Amino acid sequence: MNEHRLIANWQQVNEQVTQAYVQANDLITDQKRVTRSASDVILLAVSKTKPADMIAILARQGQRDFGENYLQEAIEKIKTLQGQPEAASIVWHYIGHVQRNKTRDIAENFDWVQTLERDIIAKRLNDQRPTDMPPLNVLIQLNIDDEESKSGCRPEDLPDLIATIKDYERLQLRGLMIIPAKSNTDAFKRTKMLFEKTKQEHPDLEAWDTLSMGMSNDMAAAIANGSTMVRVGTAIFGARD
Repeated sequence: MNEHRLIANWQQVNEQVTQAYVQANDLITDQKRVTRSASDVILLAVSKTKPADMIAILARQGQRDFGENYLQEAIEKIKTLQGQPEAASIVWHYIGHVQRNKTRDIAENFDWVQTLERDIIAKRLNDQRPTDMPPLNVLIQLNIDDEESKSGCRPEDLPDLIATIKDYERLQLRGLMIIPAKSNTDAFKRTKMLFEKTKQEHPDLEAWDTLSMGMSNDMAAAIANGSTMVRVGTAIFGARD
């Protein structure tokens, strides 16, 4: 894909995010109108399998957040881009399954982990996060539809996991992430309810502010139900190899 097409794709997705937010706001009565702006919905560009030069192009356009699934590939890109002016503004999100033997590399190289589902992984990330780096932002991945084929914490186990994670000093618990069953927009509503319930029950979670919900095909429905971050790959970068 050439640079012009990549930038055009990225601009189009940004416009779709803004339109989805405006449409969601139009469905809300004046009495219940939300106070956040469209810019509060973060576009996470899922750059897995795509080269570092494509990331650099979008970073120069102002894209800050990039999501990677494959650890070694991601670390190679992070190292490749180090020292480039645009790299200073990049926020790296790990969105793949976290294996126990990979936690040190993740803790040392990423700004966010969106796929936290077990205390043993949380403890390792906390213990291995360098003290000269800010706390690692983490989202709990919920298996909101209880699918055997997907990872994630079960909703009924969420309170115990939150109670444990929030005491780790090197982790900053920010919210929830889901990959719902196909065409199940009800999952967004249920996740939003759990998000708000947690916020009420844990006022000490000062940074509890992120709902990572929605991808290319369902981001409008996700934003309508309160998503603050959408994860988009193919619509920006083209089909994966």
